[in-house]
Amino acid sequence: MGAVDMDAITTFGLFAVIAMLVFYALEDRSAWYVLAFAGACALASIYGFLQGAWPFGMVEAIWALIAIRRWQLRASTARTRMPVPDRQ
Repeated sequence: MGAVDMDAITTFGLFAVIAMLVFYALEDRSAWYVLAFAGACALASIYGFLQGAWPFGMVEAIWALIAIRRWQLRASTARTRMPVPDRQ
């Protein structure tokens, strides 16, 4: 088996897609993982445009916006669930 020859754009794309997968798997643990997933989707979008696959870039940009909205909703829900300390 020979060595795999990857250029910088392919390496960047591989990193972005692996990050998307990891953060998606961790989303139930914290709203911050949802935000990290959004960032990874944005990176994957950039990768798509850099390599010339604009439909992939557009879809990933849309997913990034959806994930940002999901993060906003989860973060606001988490804030309203926090107990208020009693004042005495």
